[in-house]
Amino acid sequence: MTFLYPLGLLGLIGIPILIIIYIIKNKYTEQTIASTYLWILSEKFLKRKNPIKKLVGLISLILQILTVAALSLAMAHPIIILPDAAHEYCFILDASGSMNMVSGEVTRFEKGKEKIAEIIEESLDGSYYSLVCVSDYTTVVYERVEDKEFAIEELATVEEGYSVGDMDDAIAKAQEYFNLNPSIKTYLVTDKVYEESVNVEVIDVSGDEVNYAVTELAYELKGSNLTVTGKAVSYTKDMELTVELYLDDAQTPVVTQIVQTPKLALTPFTLDTVIPEEGFEHLTVKIAEQDDFVLDNSCTLFNVKNENSYQTLLVSDAPFYVSSAIKAVGNAKLTVWSAKEYADAYESGNADGFGLYIFDSVSPNELPKDGAVWFFNLNGNVEKSGFTVQSEVEVEGGAKVEMSTSSATLVKKLTENVIANDFYISHYVKYGTYRNFTTLFSYKGNPIVFTGNNDYGNREVVFAFDLRKTNTSVGAAFTTLVKNLLDYSFPTVIEKVSYSVGDKLEVNVLANSTGLKITTPSNEEEYMNSNVAISEYVLEEVGVYKITMTVGGTDRHFFVYSSVPEEERAPDATAAKIELVGEAGGGGLDGKFDTLIILFISVALLFIADWGVYCYDKYQLR
Repeated sequence: MTFLYPLGLLGLIGIPILIIIYIIKNKYTEQTIASTYLWILSEKFLKRKNPIKKLVGLISLILQILTVAALSLAMAHPIIILPDAAHEYCFILDASGSMNMVSGEVTRFEKGKEKIAEIIEESLDGSYYSLVCVSDYTTVVYERVEDKEFAIEELATVEEGYSVGDMDDAIAKAQEYFNLNPSIKTYLVTDKVYEESVNVEVIDVSGDEVNYAVTELAYELKGSNLTVTGKAVSYTKDMELTVELYLDDAQTPVVTQIVQTPKLALTPFTLDTVIPEEGFEHLTVKIAEQDDFVLDNSCTLFNVKNENSYQTLLVSDAPFYVSSAIKAVGNAKLTVWSAKEYADAYESGNADGFGLYIFDSVSPNELPKDGAVWFFNLNGNVEKSGFTVQSEVEVEGGAKVEMSTSSATLVKKLTENVIANDFYISHYVKYGTYRNFTTLFSYKGNPIVFTGNNDYGNREVVFAFDLRKTNTSVGAAFTTLVKNLLDYSFPTVIEKVSYSVGDKLEVNVLANSTGLKITTPSNEEEYMNSNVAISEYVLEEVGVYKITMTVGGTDRHFFVYSSVPEEERAPDATAAKIELVGEAGGGGLDGKFDTLIILFISVALLFIADWGVYCYDKYQLR
């Protein structure tokens, strides 16, 4: 036995002090009372019935001595050492996606934490604890901690993940502990089944949970006809599943189908519907039946075309030719205003918020700051545009324009699949440039179609002709050029909208973006790197991620969906073997038995007993 605070034993000095007080104190008190023969007889009777009355004072003294002794020992805090009775523990906690499955009233993950807490609670003081958590990566929560309360409190803060759990790093870490101390007790808490384990005790927290899932979801859109395909699976038994299709935020399904699926069979289904005229932003396929793993009961797909569409404003008094070209190839939500409507909106401060501005034979008072800009037949100077209007030129009989032969990557990209023979003009505006622009088409050295960035950093495309005075409006070459320029002016930000947890999301960062933020399904916000061409982010949760890109002071929003990995959907995934290499040792650590609580309970009982003796002596409670 050892004492944490040996000076506490000085309290034992109180024992001789109590004895001295007991010896010298006056045990008798004289009282004057009326005496009668009856009183004397009753007193004799009481003396015969209470032969131990003389021992009451001595009992009280003994109890007080024991109380002082217990208090002194409590202050000294004695610890009983138990050789080889304690151990070092290493816990490997599986926090992969399948551990979110509900088992009873709690998840498998919570059940696993309870198992670990029970082992820690039952272990002797003097033990050491290490906790390794495995999700999409391995985390050492703590190692060789001796404080039980700290170990249990930190265990409670660990959160489950959603990805595939890779045990290799965790086993490598446990192997390090094993090499240092072969007598360490290693526990793997998981819902996976291992055929063999060596030097590792596997605690299986799986049960008879039921799980259904929808997987391999895809869609095809032809005009207004939407076809959704996918597969339904029941992992535990043959099942008749109800598959439902929802568009956007609708509360009722637009299509329902019954799918008969045998156990573990991927049973295909097809859902056909007609989308509304305004289109759709996303679709969700759900399984109506309830199970113990809700994370894979539904899957959401976002409309890639709608995700990357952009609000386009066309300012023109004769918009037919330009709007036809944009609608033919573009992914734009087109708004058309006359020159007067735009001027009125500009005066009232409502002429912004678009991703692309197209001015057809109209000169704006001020260059838009929050989007790309196209000019057709601009006949007035616009500040910060990077060029000036010099003169208008008529070409008698029409003339063929020359396509650039530059080998620059941008020129090749913007003139891809464009046949130069289709371009003829009868009129153009001559411009003078004071910034670096890339010329795509020219006539006698004068730029006819050129592009670059304006002073606000937004992309700018200039057409030096009027579509109403040229034959290019209906030519295949011009249509292809418009498509290339639209992709250049507003490139695709999100190319893929369906992921699994653990996948890497790639975001194409627009050249003039000033901020990039991602909001997770748990509503946490994180900022991504917006100073690179492609920004990457690893998806760690199940659900909808919202990407916010700030372009010219205006926020654009994109969405992707991350689902449970296929490997984590089967509740009884089996691995062959898990092993710590080496010979396990038998030696333990010195255990510590803390007697403090026992001493405090003893003090309380002694106080109660002494109080009872006092009451008996004082009030003659018999």
